[in-house]
Amino acid sequence: MNSTTESKNRREAWFSIAKPLNKQRATLLSTLSFLLPLIVWCLISYTPFLWHPDVKLDLGGVFGSTVYTSGDHVRKGYLPDLVASTQAQNLEILKQKATGEARSSKRGNLKIIRRLSDILVVNEVIAAEEQDSDSAVYAGWGLVANNPNILRKRPLTPENIAIVRENWAELAAQSTHFEKTKLPTQPLLNLLPQGRPANPVFLPAPHEVILTGIHDWRAEPTGDKPSMLGRYLTSLRTVFLGFLIAAAIAVPIGVVAGTYDVFAKLFEPFWDFFRYMPAPAFGTLLVAILGAHQSPKVALVFIGTFPHLLLMLTKTVRMVDTPLLEAAQTLGAKGNGLLTRVVVPASLPSIYNDLRIALGWAWTWLVIAELIGVKAGLTEIIDTQGVRRNFDRVYPVIILIGITGFMTDQALAYLKTKLFPWQSNEG
Repeated sequence: MNSTTESKNRREAWFSIAKPLNKQRATLLSTLSFLLPLIVWCLISYTPFLWHPDVKLDLGGVFGSTVYTSGDHVRKGYLPDLVASTQAQNLEILKQKATGEARSSKRGNLKIIRRLSDILVVNEVIAAEEQDSDSAVYAGWGLVANNPNILRKRPLTPENIAIVRENWAELAAQSTHFEKTKLPTQPLLNLLPQGRPANPVFLPAPHEVILTGIHDWRAEPTGDKPSMLGRYLTSLRTVFLGFLIAAAIAVPIGVVAGTYDVFAKLFEPFWDFFRYMPAPAFGTLLVAILGAHQSPKVALVFIGTFPHLLLMLTKTVRMVDTPLLEAAQTLGAKGNGLLTRVVVPASLPSIYNDLRIALGWAWTWLVIAELIGVKAGLTEIIDTQGVRRNFDRVYPVIILIGITGFMTDQALAYLKTKLFPWQSNEG
């Protein structure tokens, strides 16, 4: 076999029309379908020259009436303006000192001293629990002024090192250890804003999402706020209760409507009309009827799921093979016996698939449902932290919902192979 034939055979093995891939290739591609988005996310997060439109500040600053603190994001093109504004403030301070007009409150100088605290913690100059200790931060200024190389993980710019040394000379002239009463009355120079290239705030890096998600999951509940596990269980209850109520009603109606035209004409027109009504529009009404807590949320999941499930089930039952029905009738089946012994068994595998699809719909209604009335469950985290732009806390919740829905569907798909082994090769 020549190389051209081998190449053609390999290509056909991957791209054969209407033929499934072998198990190894299918598994490889299924794995890649999850890995590729993660790889792209990592590339744009950790490769500096690819895409970092923001700067995450290690040192904040003031621009006009806006105060930026450590950890804030600013656009890359805006950072030079922020630095220039701080430099202008420092020039004004130096001019005032030269003319003897400079005056500052000790409280203002204390604020400047505290701005170095995050840098000191990140570089392990002081411990995290000492971050709010003015004495520890004050001592950190002296350490950095005398040996800037201790800032290995997050170094200061040369200009900021010069500012630290100049400020420390004024501080040490009063006292080498922190005493609030001995802070200088002359204004200290402001540290210049500096930071690192960063993703926009709405797309935190993968490691930030993972670490924050682990922290939030392990965090103990405070006050009347539930733990993350408690929120998770609340959301599960909302989804599955709404879905199970919808399924319990839709399955029998869908079976009889798909079998008997009289019931089809009675039920389908209204629910075909109702499914075009946006379920969230009923939110206020549901709260008025059922209260503000769990019940209206379950009801909204039901309203969002039931009409579509009913119509889908009706169509599924209606697609039972006509020759099968004719053969059963020839053998004497009729009336309710035809329904229970032929139509239902023949439809069950497809009904099972419809229920799997409907459960997926139920998950999509979760976030909207949990926002009506009193916010609850996982959605409260998404809503409150999203408003605060803490997206490193939002993404773990979204991913958790996705994983739960996906794993539930995969478990149901596996269960189908046990319930309906003659159809185990179908989706």
